[in-house]
Amino acid sequence: MKHLFPLSMKLWLLSAVFTITLSLTESVMVCYYGSWAVYRHGQGKFDVEDIDPGICTHIIFGFAGLSTETFEIKVLDPYNELCDNWGKCGYNRFTGLKQKNANLKALLAVGGWNEGSRSYSKMAADPAKRKAFIDSSISLLKEHHFDGLDMDWEYPTQRGGAPEDKANFVVLLRELKESLMAHGMILTAAVSAGKDTIDAAYDIPGMAQHLDLLNLMAYDMHGAWEPYTHHQSGLYAYPADTGDNAYLNVDFAVNYWINGGMPSSKIALGVPLYGRCWSLDSPVDHGYYAPANQPGRPGSFTNSPGFMGYNEICVKVEREGWIVGMVHGMQEPYTYHIPTGRIWCSYDNPSSVITKAEYAREHGLAGMMVWSIETDDFHGACHSRPFHLTKTMEETFMGSELTQPPTLPTEPITTHDPDRPTTPAPGTPAPDERCQTLGINPDPDDCTHYWLCSLDGNGGYMVTEQHCPPGTLFNPLAKICDWPESVCSLGTHYCPRNC
Repeated sequence: MKHLFPLSMKLWLLSAVFTITLSLTESVMVCYYGSWAVYRHGQGKFDVEDIDPGICTHIIFGFAGLSTETFEIKVLDPYNELCDNWGKCGYNRFTGLKQKNANLKALLAVGGWNEGSRSYSKMAADPAKRKAFIDSSISLLKEHHFDGLDMDWEYPTQRGGAPEDKANFVVLLRELKESLMAHGMILTAAVSAGKDTIDAAYDIPGMAQHLDLLNLMAYDMHGAWEPYTHHQSGLYAYPADTGDNAYLNVDFAVNYWINGGMPSSKIALGVPLYGRCWSLDSPVDHGYYAPANQPGRPGSFTNSPGFMGYNEICVKVEREGWIVGMVHGMQEPYTYHIPTGRIWCSYDNPSSVITKAEYAREHGLAGMMVWSIETDDFHGACHSRPFHLTKTMEETFMGSELTQPPTLPTEPITTHDPDRPTTPAPGTPAPDERCQTLGINPDPDDCTHYWLCSLDGNGGYMVTEQHCPPGTLFNPLAKICDWPESVCSLGTHYCPRNC
């Protein structure tokens, strides 16, 4: 039977097809923002206004979480992210960046490594819990003018998940997509590049039906959790790689996702704006697979052993004489410095991000993604312009220099609770046993959790307890849940009960 559509419906369908076709042919530059960077000190501190909205097509705020009681979306740092009780209105200021770039999409990421998987597994398995999560997500996104949701469940079936997660994740995505589309919003997801995780966690054809964009986390393939050095984001396999290590490279991951059923035009290739670092066992063995049983010393900004932002590494190379090497046949550099704890770091530099952007373009990918914008050289300390890595890979992918984006008419951005009188915020209360200051506070006696402290409106603190996922500990310097070996390597005066 022939189906007849009214003219208005035909025009709508033609418009929709054109919009979809256009969105798949335009390049993307997805910029994740780790909001905890606001708590860093000195030149490492990075707040919402430090983001350059002109260099990204999508900015993603990391992270929101999931309530283990109601299964609604959860604001993880109310003081930093909301306006209530004289909070800092991070969400509103973040989406307000769209006024400086009329084409910018601002999304909220939910999940992340710190959240684990157990509560997401329970939510995805239950229709009522899925509805609670989806309805609350739509409400939060609309309230703060986000353009969509980035689903960053790490990972279905893993880290406390269940075998049924693989199918339930597709159901969750389908229901999310339907609700988001009804409100003119988009759905993206951050996914693993590891073969074992992909096989266990993802129904690729099912996911492809519902995602507008897939952000491939093509990094953290190696790190100080292993007793030897390697590159965390190698484009191709190292010739000596055998066994599972032969799969731990960008090229394998990209082709595995595409061959599994994900359209290349929906994949944004993730590039790390940081390095993974080790302490070498021997000062004379500093190539790939060099014995290294301890994480490298923490960077002065990021304060996480085994990790340095590019903004920390490039200064070491430019000003402190760290040696840069590159293995024949590989595309990415590493750097090491024997006098400073025999540190060895694998990372990406301007040359390697050009190669990766060219690779992404040649393979028909949607564009590039970075984790995360606040560890690029955002002050321009090492280059002639700030955000040099991000700008370089976008220009390479597009084949042209960046141009100034169109702006929107200036509109007032809510930076306070509109239900409160416009009176000055009360002074910070005196420190107590849980809250030394507003925001994130460690528990000196137990690093399995931390406290989130905001003003209660009555001269005191409102305290929320946040647990780190199993297998991690709270790093009191970096203010993140971190690998136990990284936290314990900080020294015996940190987390003595847990180390």
